[in-house]
Amino acid sequence: MQLDFELLGEKMQKRGAIANEELTPGSRTATDLEQTSRLGFEQAVTLHLQESADIKRQIASACMDSILDAAELIAEAFRTGGKLMLCGNGGSAADCQHLAAEFVNWLSKDFQRPGLPAIALTTDTSFLTAFANDSSFESVFERQLQTLGKPGDVLIGISTSGSSPNVVLAIAAAKKMGIAAIALTGTGGKLAAIADVTIAVPSTNTAYIQEGHLAVEHILCSLVESHLFSERGATA
Repeated sequence: MQLDFELLGEKMQKRGAIANEELTPGSRTATDLEQTSRLGFEQAVTLHLQESADIKRQIASACMDSILDAAELIAEAFRTGGKLMLCGNGGSAADCQHLAAEFVNWLSKDFQRPGLPAIALTTDTSFLTAFANDSSFESVFERQLQTLGKPGDVLIGISTSGSSPNVVLAIAAAKKMGIAAIALTGTGGKLAAIADVTIAVPSTNTAYIQEGHLAVEHILCSLVESHLFSERGATA
């Protein structure tokens, strides 16, 4: 069959013109699509913020005792010459650095107190890559804990799943060494069974758990300051 290339070309040009007209930003079709998309985005933003806020309200009731217990453990370690170590992966690794920085620096410029000894076991890239390459990534935190930790210290292990193998190993090692172990998790996982204190955000959604962890971490720092410094409303 012989094709009429001239006629075919005219049809393609017409289709292209129609498509361009429909996709023009000022056209009705494009505007309607933009409005529909924007409405969908607004609903997604509202839903996320509302659900995240609801999880935080649940933390206030479900995790109150464990938050208070964790703050007391950390404050006692600082009071008696111990230090805080933290471990976690991914976003939880960033949380470790964040919280360690709050303790070594201060939580707020409104209360500039002496630094408190906290170390994120997630920051030494030379050690992490060397040990993971030569031995095992599952033991990168355990190894540091065994080398740097001592009885009277505290370890915070952060895992949204509650079962990160390297965090589980680190907390198990801490228990053997006389180091108090605090776990920050979501619902479920292995850490709750082995940690001294578990702060379990009541959610299985990773984003909401991480957002809850950040709020808890700020609260822990504030409570520890109150335990240690009379200027924050508690006896030193």
